[in-house]
Amino acid sequence: MKKRKRDVAYKFLIIVIFILIWEASSRLGLLDPQFIPSFSNIVDTLFNIFLSENFIVNVGISVERALLGFIVSILIGIPLGFLLGGWFQKLDLVMEPVIEIFSQVNPFILFHIFLLLLGIGEGTKIAVIAWTCTWPIMFNTIYGIRHVDQLLLKEARSFGITRTKLFYKVVVPATLPSIFVGIRISAGYSFFMLIAAEMMGASSGLGWLLLSYQQIYDIKRIFATAVIIAFLGLILDIIIKNIQNVFAAGRENN
Repeated sequence: MKKRKRDVAYKFLIIVIFILIWEASSRLGLLDPQFIPSFSNIVDTLFNIFLSENFIVNVGISVERALLGFIVSILIGIPLGFLLGGWFQKLDLVMEPVIEIFSQVNPFILFHIFLLLLGIGEGTKIAVIAWTCTWPIMFNTIYGIRHVDQLLLKEARSFGITRTKLFYKVVVPATLPSIFVGIRISAGYSFFMLIAAEMMGASSGLGWLLLSYQQIYDIKRIFATAVIIAFLGLILDIIIKNIQNVFAAGRENN
């Protein structure tokens, strides 16, 4: 617990130092405010745009899209990972080459295919996010299953438990740390792909706002929106990490 608090304090300190260096560089004229405004100016801009009801609505729309795509990727990625992790060898043999090919497909190319299949609505944006986020979850689940301690499996089998119980009682708990690695990576991808999807085909959301600010060269609002996106991604990562800690504590208690 002390180590965790110390790590959080160090991270917070690094962020504070970065902001102070940024602010000092702007005030000393080392950074051109036309291209990189000071942090205090960005905070002031954030306050102003938050007063706009339209901005809050767009934040909510983006968060909903990112979370839906992210949840879909979890619902697809984890089961696929278990199926292809070697626990079901015949299915793994058939599906793995196909999955390897699909995982290399550029999501920006698929955007137009999703657009034809799902139309210009929310389904396309969510599908692009889900497609991108599925692979880290799936591959980390596969990695976790394939690296379960064999001695642990042998010990469990020695008690004569069934294959199904072995899977749920031993394999799944042992794979959880690797699964959460994939989930945390995908959480970051969800907002990254969200902005790209909203820039390509949307009339609302943070990505659409960023594109609008770029067109009028409003640097302060571009940076302010980028800070909001980074903050949302950080909050999601903290939530996932806390959930992981709950699962880890549960395993230790068991």
